[in-house]
Amino acid sequence: MIHDRSRRQLAGGLPLVLAALLAASPAPAAEGVAAGFDASFNAVLDDAGVPGGAWAIIDDGELLDAGAHGVRALDDPRAVGTSTVFRIASLSKTFAAGLAAILVDEGVLRWDEPIDAFAPQLRLKNDAQRALQLQHLLGQSTGLVPNAFDNLVDDGQSPARIMPNFRTLAPGCAPGRCYGYQNIVFAFAANAIEKAGGKDYDSLVDERIFTPLAMHTASFGRDRLLASPDHALPHVRHAGAWRRVEVDENYYRLPAAAGINASVLDLAEWLRAQMGRHPDVVSPEQVAVLTRERVATPKDLGHRYWKEVLSSAHYGLGWRIYRIGT
Repeated sequence: MIHDRSRRQLAGGLPLVLAALLAASPAPAAEGVAAGFDASFNAVLDDAGVPGGAWAIIDDGELLDAGAHGVRALDDPRAVGTSTVFRIASLSKTFAAGLAAILVDEGVLRWDEPIDAFAPQLRLKNDAQRALQLQHLLGQSTGLVPNAFDNLVDDGQSPARIMPNFRTLAPGCAPGRCYGYQNIVFAFAANAIEKAGGKDYDSLVDERIFTPLAMHTASFGRDRLLASPDHALPHVRHAGAWRRVEVDENYYRLPAAAGINASVLDLAEWLRAQMGRHPDVVSPEQVAVLTRERVATPKDLGHRYWKEVLSSAHYGLGWRIYRIGT
């Protein structure tokens, strides 16, 4: 399920589920999982009172099945489909890391690129930013207090107005040593990507990822979400019930952190790319770099939704790395 950790609302209004089955799974077993998943998914949403959602299952790098259930919003009776566009919130971070990987492969960017080379406007207490590299921004290992200044994003302040506040912060650990989830620092990572790619961030993602993967309904920003003829709307849980809320602009101002809209079929292609099916877009070598365990995220092991099945939890580059079972 996609959930933006920086906001207490259901991402895009409704849940998306992407499941990747192990390549070693026999075909009949995989087909059996798909056959039973639709009914289980529908039951979970109905039991929770969630208006609707969409899902896709990838087996051995191929789309095995996809489906949807429910409506686009509590006050919109139109059905959710596999092409319904959702605000994918923090899953946008996987695209930032993926685009950086493409540029690293081309030799125009480095994972160990120092922050001073592309974001001279970032200053920390005692010039601690001098030790920070691109991989620390994308790997949630800057050492900064978690969700630094996200409260100002919630208040509607622009990234440019927020950035000077970082001068008051000092890392609590050396870069690369501890986990601290961030949103605003992805704006600095976007600076590096734009400098290396020679274009604005949104255009680079569109040209290097959306277009070659045929992610036809993927886009950036609030306006593009609302302009889509088939889109879901956000809801929050209040007094035990879901209610629809307006789509705000706040985190859309951080496109590398939370700016993308996409359908479950769009995201299925992105997941296939992570499984080696689009080596012309993201090389298998860089996928291995993106999904290498870097810093532990032990609190995730206690999450109510998956604490019974996880054996370890880490962060890679833009991706959470969870091990299921022993």
